Amino acid sequence: MSDQHDPAPYDALLLLSFGGPEGPDDVVPFLENVTRGRGIPKERLKEVGQHYFLFGGVSPINDQNRALLDALRTDFEQAGLDLPVYWGNRNWAPYLTDTLREMITDGRRHIAVLTTSAYASYSGCRQYRENLADALATLEAEGLPLPRVDKLRHYFNHPGFVGPMVEGVLASLAELDPAVRDRAHLAFTTHSIPESAADSSGPVTEHGEGGAYVRQHLDVARMIVDAVREETGANHPWKLVYQSRSGAPHIPWLEPDICDHLEELHAAGAPAAVMVPIGFVSDHMEVLYDLDTEATAKAAELGLPVRRSATVGADPRFAAAVRELVLERAARERGSKAERCALGALGASHDLCPIGCCPARAERPAAAGADSPYA
Repeated sequence: MSDQHDPAPYDALLLLSFGGPEGPDDVVPFLENVTRGRGIPKERLKEVGQHYFLFGGVSPINDQNRALLDALRTDFEQAGLDLPVYWGNRNWAPYLTDTLREMITDGRRHIAVLTTSAYASYSGCRQYRENLADALATLEAEGLPLPRVDKLRHYFNHPGFVGPMVEGVLASLAELDPAVRDRAHLAFTTHSIPESAADSSGPVTEHGEGGAYVRQHLDVARMIVDAVREETGANHPWKLVYQSRSGAPHIPWLEPDICDHLEELHAAGAPAAVMVPIGFVSDHMEVLYDLDTEATAKAAELGLPVRRSATVGADPRFAAAVRELVLERAARERGSKAERCALGALGASHDLCPIGCCPARAERPAAAGADSPYA
C-alpha cells in the first residue's frame, strides 16, 4: 500500500451523529435523551415533538446517515482504502456506547471519528467529545480494553463540503424566474446558539464576538457568494441568519431568525431569496421543518419567491473529502507530511482541540482533545 493511501494507525472510522426518532413511539424518549438533566416536563416534550409527529414521528437523519455510510464505504472501496466504517449516535440507536463496544469486540484499537457537524461550537464539537469520554468511561468500567479515538478536524472549508453547496445554490437560482434571479438575496442559515456559546467557540485565541462559530460560517458564505458570482456574473446580496432557537427567551441567542429576515427582505423590496443551509450536513428535521415547512410558509404568506438549496448529504465529493481527511490525519499521526485541503481565509483547522476550546458551562471530561483523560 502506498503511503498516501495508508490509513495506519487507524483501523476503523466511526461516523458519530445526533440521532433521531424512527417512529411516533420514539419521539418523546428521544427528546428525553436530548434534554436529559434540564428538568423539562414530559408534557412540554410532547409539544416540542409536534414537529416530528407532522412527519409520522420519523426524523430523516438516520436514513441520511445510512446513505452517508453507503457513500463512504463505496468511496473507500473504489479508492482501495481498507478501512471499516461504523456508526453511532448521541441520542438514539445505534447508540455510541454500543457501537464502540462492538468496535472493541471486533478488535478496533485506533479509531478516527467523523462528527456530522462541520463547525466549532460546544454542541457541535466539545459535546461530542464529552459523549466519547462518557462512552469510554462506561466501557472501562466493564473491563474492556479502550481504543484511542481521534476526532477529525473541522471540515467546513474543505472543497468537498463547499463545492456541493455552491452547486446547490446555482441550481436553486436557476429555478427562480429569470426576471428576479440575478437580484435574489442569499440567506445563509445555521443553528442559532446562545451568544455566550458563540463567543467562546473555538480555541481561546479565537474567543470574542461570535467566536470561531460565526467566523467560520461567514467564511463559507463568502466563498459561496464569490463562486456564484464567478459562475453567473451576478453579485447577490447576502446575510448570515439563524434558525431553530430552542432556549429560554431571556437568554440572548444569535439573530436574526430566518423568518424575521424574510420579513425584512420583503419589506425592503427584495424580489426573491434562496435559503442556503450551510450549517447543516444533511436535510434532517431542522431543515425539513424549520426551512422547508415554517420558513417556506412565511415566504408564501409574504408573497416572496423563495427556494431552499441542497445540503451536502451523501454527495460523493463529500465522501471523498472524508477519505482525504482520514488519510491526512493518518499521515500526520505517523509523522509524515500531508496536504491539508482548505478553501477561504481561515485555513485548515486544528487536529487536536486545545485546552479551553468551546468550553462547557460545567466542566466535564472530553476525549479526543488536549485535555482528554484518555491518551
